[in-house]
Amino acid sequence: MKKNRPVIGITAGDPAGIGPEIILSALSDSGLYHLCKPLVIGDIGVFTAAKICTGSTLNLKSVSNPSEGSYSPGSIDILSVSGLASDEISWGNPTVRTGRAMVEYVIAATDMAINREIAAVVTCPINKKAMNMAGFHYNGHTELIAERTGTRDFVMMLAGDRLRVSLVTIHIPISRVSDSISTENILKTIRITGKGLYERFGIGSPLIAVAGLNPHAGESGIFGDEEERIIRPALEISAKEGYNVSGPYPPDTIFYNALKGNYDAVVCMYHDQGLIPFKIIHFTDGVNTTLGIPIIRTSVDHGTAYDIAGKGKADPGSLIAAIKMASFQVSCLTKRIQGT
Repeated sequence: MKKNRPVIGITAGDPAGIGPEIILSALSDSGLYHLCKPLVIGDIGVFTAAKICTGSTLNLKSVSNPSEGSYSPGSIDILSVSGLASDEISWGNPTVRTGRAMVEYVIAATDMAINREIAAVVTCPINKKAMNMAGFHYNGHTELIAERTGTRDFVMMLAGDRLRVSLVTIHIPISRVSDSISTENILKTIRITGKGLYERFGIGSPLIAVAGLNPHAGESGIFGDEEERIIRPALEISAKEGYNVSGPYPPDTIFYNALKGNYDAVVCMYHDQGLIPFKIIHFTDGVNTTLGIPIIRTSVDHGTAYDIAGKGKADPGSLIAAIKMASFQVSCLTKRIQGT
């Protein structure tokens, strides 16, 4: 095992979703234990049920704090935050109790990361409706973690080994995008993306491309003026600040050039502009990471998949990639802090 492996907290996600079973599948890969010490934050009763549907032979070990974990292949260390009864778990059917539990896992993991009890947080999927049903009115993980860490400015990045995209706006209707982007919001996204690429991905002088909003990036105002009126001023300011940024580029060509390796990340104006090309390339191994917050957080880039929950066939690829990326980001940030 590698010396000084970081403790990575993995939240179980929605107990009624695929989170518990993809954790069991992912942590059957002994190679992950060479990178980190995986600590599952969830409910040991839920994982006992998940073992049945997956046929897992992993040993479940209950711990009360990170220092008690053995972190050895063949065993999963679980810090139980909730105490759900077996008859409260119905795969694919969230309840107020399971909705509350999934939020409690995220809060517990975030607080441990803030207190440096764990080095990073990896989150399994939650369901926004179930979250709201339990009385937590957030659009998702990102907003909850940002509030818990006291962060006002943050950026959602989707990352893989071939493509990285950052989003200026996240979960809003497409009809509100034009009114929601601003020079300041785009500038903030460029700054946080550039800093994140440097500190957490180990890229010395990151190249950032910015997508336009309209077809053909507006084509000199024929198809819209947001590029010249809103986006370009942000590029000019960030370039003066030392960021290696260019654009705005037509959205229909920018991702082709990013895949050729011409850019380290693409800043996108809205959710689907970035996620559609990203998921075409990284559907099974993409990772969602939150930049700008004072803790390292990565996540799977898929949902709870209620339709297949409890059937033992969910793909753990994105979770494995998220754990590896969290470990990599810890290493990169440690080197930056140490000046090595």
